[in-house]
Amino acid sequence: MNLNLRPKEECAFDAVSLGEVMLRLDPGEGRIRTARYFRAWEGGGEYNVIRGLHKCFGMKTAVITAFADNEVGLLMKDFIEQGGVSTDLIYMKKTDGIGRVCRNGLNFTERGFGIRGAKGCSDRANTAISQATPDDFDFEYIFGTLGVRWLHTGGIYAALSEQSCETVLAAIKTAKKYGTIVSYDLNYRPSMWSAIGGLEKAQEVNKEIAKYVDVMIGNEEDFTACLGFKIEGNDENLQKLNLDGYKKMINEAAATYPNFKAVATTLRQVKTATVNDWSAICWADGEIYKAKQYDNLEIMDRVGGGDSFASGLVYGLMTTGDAELAVNYGAAHGALAMTTPGDTTMASVKEVEAVMGGAGARVQR
Repeated sequence: MNLNLRPKEECAFDAVSLGEVMLRLDPGEGRIRTARYFRAWEGGGEYNVIRGLHKCFGMKTAVITAFADNEVGLLMKDFIEQGGVSTDLIYMKKTDGIGRVCRNGLNFTERGFGIRGAKGCSDRANTAISQATPDDFDFEYIFGTLGVRWLHTGGIYAALSEQSCETVLAAIKTAKKYGTIVSYDLNYRPSMWSAIGGLEKAQEVNKEIAKYVDVMIGNEEDFTACLGFKIEGNDENLQKLNLDGYKKMINEAAATYPNFKAVATTLRQVKTATVNDWSAICWADGEIYKAKQYDNLEIMDRVGGGDSFASGLVYGLMTTGDAELAVNYGAAHGALAMTTPGDTTMASVKEVEAVMGGAGARVQR
């Protein structure tokens, strides 16, 4: 497939993301409600993708976001710097001493085990990035002067506020103006949309955004809630996936939005919180490709698995232009990312390619 990527030599960044980055507080093997200590990480649906593109796949990346200019905001900035993602495009917003003007988002997440599913508790209202407007970021400078080959953003950011809806559209339109490829993860969260218009607003915003997207990513619920496409025949608990239904849905999405160059979705059958069957499919150039199937995948922390799938997919598309190879990069990277704690990947590209090639779990010495 031909994405017509901007030449690397004329761009400051291979890829950037636009979205919220939160402080994740992780009780480890315990529960949020009984924890006496938490491990701190950074994470966010859009950011996790761009960090994976740098940390695992070696690309030059940056994050477009905003933090309240206080000690927690500086902690978040430091976490991002430790991950090697550029912080040059972060807007530090002035605030008061108690978060009335703006604040930084918190995400308490426990991992789940066996019959107990993973659980998240977000505290993200009135954050700096949810208040950010297009005027807070110089998109002409970012995409025009600096140059960016790929922009990734998504439905979690779009759902934060009315301002977020406007900002994501402004960013995408400017990116397209300068030839930047745009990927978007629908990532539907009904609790987030409820405050700004619910399902009707989610469809209004996402259908408008979809007109400018090159690579659309999402699972069944995302495509149904955000774009109105539905799979017939999946059972309620997804114990049996209707693969033909997924293929039909993706073909309908591609036909409705001829600007889509690729459409991808993960395939997950949840057996327990710690054992899933895992794969993915990708449409491109009228063909649908299915990734290698990872049956009975043992999971340590499922949060961020879909984001790591997205970063592997983007890497494969950018470097090979081969949708079948790209979806396998995505599935392997997502599988590996779920074997370690935290939102973000700890895998290397060599490990990803080894898993793609059938490497087992024998000890390496």
